[in-house]
Amino acid sequence: MADRKVTKSRKDNDGDITALCNDGQWWSPRTKADAINDIESNTHSYYVQQPATSRSDIQVVNDRVKGKYLRTGPDGEPDNNLDNLPDC
Repeated sequence: MADRKVTKSRKDNDGDITALCNDGQWWSPRTKADAINDIESNTHSYYVQQPATSRSDIQVVNDRVKGKYLRTGPDGEPDNNLDNLPDC
């Protein structure tokens, strides 16, 4: 399993994450569906790590209403939040 650092995220009009990105990486952009599949199958892990912060792994959440979506683990660091990353 390869770790993939995420530096940007793509969002739709509702602010939902639709892709994970890291400029210059061959896998970028990675669609939400593909990233979810990668994480659930233990093929790849994705994480956010900003300067002077600890690594925050990206998790798959299965909501009964919204379905599956991606989020970083709660760690008190707003810079690690996928919603707060620059757009890709």
